[in-house]
Amino acid sequence: MNRMKALVLLLLVATLLTLGGAGCANVKPWQRGKLADYTMRPDRDPLGDLYSEHIYFTREAASGGRGVGGGGCGCN
Repeated sequence: MNRMKALVLLLLVATLLTLGGAGCANVKPWQRGKLADYTMRPDRDPLGDLYSEHIYFTREAASGGRGVGGGGCGCN
């Protein structure tokens, strides 16, 4: 039983180390210009955002939630 616990602990530690190391990236100074480009902005395509909201509204039967706050009961 102790061997099984040790194996599970080892796998957990290995998984956490793998996930922790995957998010780290060194960006060189000459690469920062590409990351700061207009095409990297999440709000660069307002028409695409409208399409995404329409799809979300159609599938989830919910709209809004991006601007002003309010309850989900429709009483705002």
